[in-house]
Amino acid sequence: MFLNPEEILKKIGLKGDERAADFGCGSGGFTIPLAEKLENGFVFAFDIQEEPLNVLKSRSANLSNLRFHKCDLEVLGSSKIEDSSLDLVLIINTLFQAEEPEKIIEEAKRVLRRGGRLLIVEWQEGATQGPEEKISLEKLEAMAKGFKKEKEIEAGRYHYGLLMEKS
Repeated sequence: MFLNPEEILKKIGLKGDERAADFGCGSGGFTIPLAEKLENGFVFAFDIQEEPLNVLKSRSANLSNLRFHKCDLEVLGSSKIEDSSLDLVLIINTLFQAEEPEKIIEEAKRVLRRGGRLLIVEWQEGATQGPEEKISLEKLEAMAKGFKKEKEIEAGRYHYGLLMEKS
C-alpha cells in the first residue's frame, strides 16, 4: 500500500465534527476512514466516474454521515455545495490526472469557509512509482492561490502531503 489514510488523517488534527469533502474519492480509500473519524460531522464524496462511486456506496452502507455525487470538479460549482460551507477538503492523488488541476483547487476554495483546510496528497517528483506526469510541491503551492501553507505532511515513500488554510 502506497498511502496509509489513517496515519495521514491523524496528522491533520480532526475534531470529529467537521463538514468535509473528498474530491476525487474513487472507491473510498480516504472517504471511509474520514467518515468514521467524523462521527459528529459529515462527508461529501465526489468523483467523475460512476463505477468507483458505486463501489464506495456498497463499502460504506453502514455510514450515515456520507453523501455521494458524480461531477466534474474542473467545472466551478459542479459539487453543488454552498459557498464557504465546509471545514475540510481532501484532494488525494487526483490533481495529476486533471487537465486543469487549478480549477479543482478553485472549487475547493469556493466551498471552504475562511480558515477551512485543504489537504492535498500527490505523487513526489522523481518517485520511481506512479504516473509519469507529476505535480511538484512548488507548482502546487503556486496553484493554491488564496491558501496559506499550514504544514507539509509525510505521506509515504512516493507521495507528499500539503495542508493549507483558506485565507
